Amino acid sequence: LIVLALLLAGCRLDMRDQPRLEPFEASAFFANDASARPLVADTVARGQLHTDTHLYEGRVNGQVAESFPFTVTQQILERGQERYDIFCTPCHGATGAGDGVIIDYGMRAPPSFHDPDLAAEPPGYYFTIITNGTRIMPSYAARIPPEDRWAIIAYIRALQLSQHVNADELPADELPKLEGQ
Repeated sequence: LIVLALLLAGCRLDMRDQPRLEPFEASAFFANDASARPLVADTVARGQLHTDTHLYEGRVNGQVAESFPFTVTQQILERGQERYDIFCTPCHGATGAGDGVIIDYGMRAPPSFHDPDLAAEPPGYYFTIITNGTRIMPSYAARIPPEDRWAIIAYIRALQLSQHVNADELPADELPKLEGQ
């Protein structure tokens, strides 16, 4: 009982009850009546200094990136498929042919990823389009992190390769799956 009394004597709510200002609350302390100070020019939040232009902008030496900023693995492709299904399928369709459900609602069909001109574009081109949007496609910069944008692009490349592959380019264990099709 004495130990409990000593422990409870040390529990005070002083820090909880201290005077403080809520964010954006008016205050007479500063000349502009604000409770918070404006950020210093060129302030960068911790962990947000994105100096890797390949990863964060899709550019290498100022040019559209011709490669991925990391090695594409099975895990990256699976993440890309998951993100593609969420963000891209409604417009571009499950196979990337531009036949998503938006067409049923009277919207113009987006381009097919299998169009030869579009398929010839480098990965950095797709990164720029996903980031900034184009025509009626909105920007996804605020919705899809850069790493996921690259994963989606890797999955788009896999879709492009999957549509027009020659049977002799397939592994021998995959050929029986084609019989009867």
